Amino acid sequence: MATEIYRDAWGIPHLRAGSAAELAHAQGLVTARDRAWQLEIERHRAQGTSASFLGAGALAWDRFARRARVDDTARRCFADLERRDPGTARWVRAYVDGVNEGLADSTAPEFARTGLTPGRWEPWTPLGVWLATHILFAGFPAKLWREQVAAHLDADAIGLFATDGPGTSGSNGWLVGGERTVTGQAVIAGDPHRWIEDPGVYQQIHLSCPEFDVVGLAVPGVPGIAHFGHTGSVAWAITNAMADYQDLYRERLRRTGAGVEALGPDGVWRRASRHTETIEVAGEEPVEVEVIETGRGPVIIGGPEGIDGDPTALAYDGGRADLADPADSVDPTDPVVPADPVVPADPAAALAPPVAISLRYPPRVTGDLGFGALLPLLRARRVADVDRAFDRWAEPVNVVQAADTEGGVLHRVAGRVPVRAEANSLRVVPAWEPGHAWQGWHVPPRAGLTDGVAVMANQRGPAEPLGVEFAPPHRADRIAALLAGKERWSAADMPALHTDTHLASASPLLDHLDALDDLTPEAATLRDRLRGWDRRMDAGSADAALYAAVRGAVVRRLAAHPAFAALTTPPAYPEVFQPWLALTPRVGFALEHLLRAEDLYGIDRPAAVRAAVEEVALRPPAGVWGDTHRLAPWRALEPEQPYDEPGLSGDHDCVLCTSGVPGLTDRAARGPAARYVWDLARREDSRWVVPLGASGVPGSPHHRDQLPLWLAGDLVPVVTDWTRLKKETDV
Repeated sequence: MATEIYRDAWGIPHLRAGSAAELAHAQGLVTARDRAWQLEIERHRAQGTSASFLGAGALAWDRFARRARVDDTARRCFADLERRDPGTARWVRAYVDGVNEGLADSTAPEFARTGLTPGRWEPWTPLGVWLATHILFAGFPAKLWREQVAAHLDADAIGLFATDGPGTSGSNGWLVGGERTVTGQAVIAGDPHRWIEDPGVYQQIHLSCPEFDVVGLAVPGVPGIAHFGHTGSVAWAITNAMADYQDLYRERLRRTGAGVEALGPDGVWRRASRHTETIEVAGEEPVEVEVIETGRGPVIIGGPEGIDGDPTALAYDGGRADLADPADSVDPTDPVVPADPVVPADPAAALAPPVAISLRYPPRVTGDLGFGALLPLLRARRVADVDRAFDRWAEPVNVVQAADTEGGVLHRVAGRVPVRAEANSLRVVPAWEPGHAWQGWHVPPRAGLTDGVAVMANQRGPAEPLGVEFAPPHRADRIAALLAGKERWSAADMPALHTDTHLASASPLLDHLDALDDLTPEAATLRDRLRGWDRRMDAGSADAALYAAVRGAVVRRLAAHPAFAALTTPPAYPEVFQPWLALTPRVGFALEHLLRAEDLYGIDRPAAVRAAVEEVALRPPAGVWGDTHRLAPWRALEPEQPYDEPGLSGDHDCVLCTSGVPGLTDRAARGPAARYVWDLARREDSRWVVPLGASGVPGSPHHRDQLPLWLAGDLVPVVTDWTRLKKETDV
């Protein structure tokens, strides 16, 4: 049969073909037509070449991508996929062929604006896009922050700042078993919280061929439907497990006539892989990057001489480390050199050698990105099929929820987490000391349902043995409480949970506020008003705006306290890691811990709250929460005609998780990147929505047509009846 492309009323593509390979080709083709500029951005980000047309602002990412060897890892993983799973490799190639065909005909206006011509995708490019999208997902730079806290405060202070911080991504997800629904069949619902991008990070799509018929949310640039899908008889969804599966090693490096050597835990210097790469920068001179890889992994910070001439930028060595694994990227036939005796002229140099930090991450070690799971997911008919497919999952590590029409349910962790010493998970560890080898992989934990439901919102749950920092329990507790409030649920009931704005994390600040007396009349009025606030962060709420203003003032006062002065200036690490190291966001996201701690390094917290309330009382916000809490999507290229971005309900710890940065800005760059409701009784009763629209082309009628529904908490019907679709073309 010919491959057919249909559209529904929202411009969502529905594809029908005679085989999985033909369908993959069509998926690549239609994605390139709908998201050409986005695909080009993602290809360049994976290659570390985005500064060549976006300019110096993209250089920090390109440096990181080159040094972390993202593109090279994708190549390795695809070569391994061809050896282990040639059928999936051919399927990926078919997708890439479709992308290249679609890009060749692209008329996306951004290309004319930048003078850029779409480049050619290689078979490994989808793997590079996947890795570039997720390599920071587990938040390994938080280990750099913990080093700073331990060095300048103490190790106990690490827990005070432990929370779902500014660099992580989360999600809500809940499964309601058939015994708790009006139909007797399960419902799965949720919303992934990611950076809101234009075009969106998820693509609604329907893929149909004789082997399978699946609706779901695809990642543009990656074939299939990985995260959220419904085959008619089984559905699945994921949330971020908050697992820790990437390690940072402090390396001792030295230059030799042959290149660079790294000191291993056995006291032997071994040759590291080394070469230089050139990054083209639009409007500026090219930049050279030295790429070094030791037996632990690629060096992503510093080098033999330290960071930008500061050899002791990181003065704290935390923990001890064990015998490292043999080099994964270093030629095992390279000669080894016995370690020279170290007699430093300056004793301090022995404590703080020049900074070089390497990253060890599973796909670089194993050559596997988990793409072998993608086709089995599409072919799944029952929960057992989904379970087996996720046995092949690698990265990122997720909590999976699934249900089928026979009553089967699944609640498990999927992905690779190495077994290693506890210190690896907490901090940067010395590569030259033993105690740090990876010793196999954890068995992914499993869980069941409680009272017929399972709720995951990045809190401590089945993945707890695999992680360090998890999201506060507020979102999960709120969803569970709402579900407990009614015995039977339907798919149509779920948007009320998606859009709940109750802010439980407000309690510690409100408790401090409630205890204040001897306030000025204006401040006393503000205090009394917040005493009566319903704790809902609704866009139209003036009280929510007052609370946020007081919260921001408290955050700024705590962050400015001399007790934290040493944390205000982070080390000169690469720019890409700075969001994890900035003090004010750390205080803002950990505020409830800091306010509830028995002691906070002598900081007078009641005085800080009092001063904040007096400050806001003198200059209160003029309007409502939505006036300042506005959507601020990330765009690689700003639109020629700026959009009036709307006000938002919600907040970081609400179920409706729309995140600003308390103390810095109320504008929200992160939030629900999609919402979905999968109904196992009738797939046609399922619903979904994305923040903007199905098309990534500015000016298209489907570029932003779902935004009003997303703002209101409404969902778009999932259409699977081909007679209700409009045929666009045959390919």
